[in-house]
Amino acid sequence: MLAAEELIHVVGKGETIYSISRFYRVTPDELMKLNSISDPSKLQTGKRLTIPSSAFSDITITTNPPAPAVQALTDYRVLKGDTLFSIAKKHDISLQRLQEINNFSSSHVIKVGDIVKVPGQPKSNTAQSAPAPGKSTGTTGLPGILALRWPVNAKEISYMTGQMGVVVEGEINEAVKSLTQGKVISAGPWRKFGKVAIVEVAGGYFYMYGGCDTLSVNVGDKISPGTELGKLGVNAVSEKPQLFFMVFRSDIPIDPAKAPRAGGNSRT
Repeated sequence: MLAAEELIHVVGKGETIYSISRFYRVTPDELMKLNSISDPSKLQTGKRLTIPSSAFSDITITTNPPAPAVQALTDYRVLKGDTLFSIAKKHDISLQRLQEINNFSSSHVIKVGDIVKVPGQPKSNTAQSAPAPGKSTGTTGLPGILALRWPVNAKEISYMTGQMGVVVEGEINEAVKSLTQGKVISAGPWRKFGKVAIVEVAGGYFYMYGGCDTLSVNVGDKISPGTELGKLGVNAVSEKPQLFFMVFRSDIPIDPAKAPRAGGNSRT
C-alpha cells in the first residue's frame, strides 16, 4: 500500500515539461512552479514530478449514456506464409489496427500456429474450442460492452463527457487489475479520482486506473497483465464503488472499449 500524499510522475525518455503538462491538462507554468523548475530544458529522465491538483479538471462524468457498439473479434490461427500485413489485409483492416487489437509492438513476429485476434465472425481458419461445462457462449458473437474484459468485473458502465474515459461500477475492495503489461509512471491520490495508477504501455499508450482506495504498486514498477494495481474504493459523490478508466495514445484519449488488451478484449 502506498503512503503517498500526492500524484507523482516519473519523467520518461524524450518527455518535456510541455508534453507532460499537456498530458495532465495543466499549464507548463503550473508544473514548473510546483516542482521549482526554472529551466525546462534541463529536465532529466527519471526525475520525479509532483502533478498539480488541477490535473484533468476539464473532465466530468455523464450519467449512463448509451454504450457504443463494439466490434466482434474472433481467433485466427496463423498459417505458413502469413504475415501481420497479409492477415490485416485479408480482414480489411490496417496493420496498425491489427497491432492495436492484439497489443503487438511494431517489431512483433508471428509464427505458424499462433492465435491472432481479428474482426468478424468465425471462418474456416478460425481457432475454435468447446465452451467449458456450464459456461455461456452468449458473448462469442458481437459482444456487448459489459462482455469485454475490464480492470474490475463490470456491473455497469458509463462514459465521461466527450468519451474521455469510462466509469466502471464494481465491488467494494475488489482488486483492480492491469489489462496489459507496462510500467507504472504515475501513482498517488488525485483530487476527484481517488488514488490513481497510470501505466505506460508499448505503442505510445497510457492506461489510467482511478478510483482506488489503496494502491498496490509504486512508480517505476514493471507489471504484467492481471497484476493487481490496487483495491477499488467508493466514489464519494455517487456512493458507489467505481473505477475511472481512461486510455490515451500519446496525449489523445481513445475509447477504452477499443483499447488493446493482452489476449484480446473478450472475457471469454
